[in-house]
Amino acid sequence: MSAFLQQDPSLSPKDRLIFALDYPGLEEAKKAVVALKNHVGLFKVGLELFVSAGPDVFKAIAENSGCGIFLDLKFHDIPETVRAAVRAAAAHRVQFVTVHASGGKEMLRTVVDHCPKVTKVLAVTVLTSSSREEMREIGMDGNLDILGLVLQRARMAKAAGCAGVVCSGAEVRRIKEQAGWELIAVVPGVRPEWATVQNDDQTRVTTPRQAMLNGADYIVVGRPIREAKDPSQAADRIVGEIKTALQDPSAHP
Repeated sequence: MSAFLQQDPSLSPKDRLIFALDYPGLEEAKKAVVALKNHVGLFKVGLELFVSAGPDVFKAIAENSGCGIFLDLKFHDIPETVRAAVRAAAAHRVQFVTVHASGGKEMLRTVVDHCPKVTKVLAVTVLTSSSREEMREIGMDGNLDILGLVLQRARMAKAAGCAGVVCSGAEVRRIKEQAGWELIAVVPGVRPEWATVQNDDQTRVTTPRQAMLNGADYIVVGRPIREAKDPSQAADRIVGEIKTALQDPSAHP
């Protein structure tokens, strides 16, 4: 079955691009929102910016663009604490919020059951910066198969009612085959072939084209756009790659 026949047809190629607002302060982030609001679909708010600016960043995005918000704080705590945190996030009408699947099914289910429908809960399977060696260093089985762990957590997230998962682009198709094609897949660690990222800490990466061909619904791109000489042009180029991949006849049966 083709992944494309299962992707939401109402999403344009631009809608599928999430730009990571990984800036140290609100003013830098606001400038990026104004510059890129017509070139991306959503803005990702991560730990650095949220700790620096707090909820004011949601207001800045809303006032300066019509784009959605992907709140990527990767909550991981006891079920009641995460439930309360996600409800607080949903009050700001963010489109997506992330929680760590490693928190377990009870935590995921508690969050989903109490999260307003305006916000979709995504379970982070395994960080795209994680390698097999690093997983071993933190106490995981030396024979660990990362793909197997990702699939197990994706199935658990689906059973808990999560709207989707965050995963590597190389893992998307297997996840959808096993956990369901309707599961939203958001892919970080995306690196266009033409981009150079200094001191890159991502290990399980894909290009925009590869991610979309594998069935990604959204891709998250930060440094390849942020560090480009012309960020808006870089974003447009990625959107073009998304569009080309979605139209690729080889992706259809």
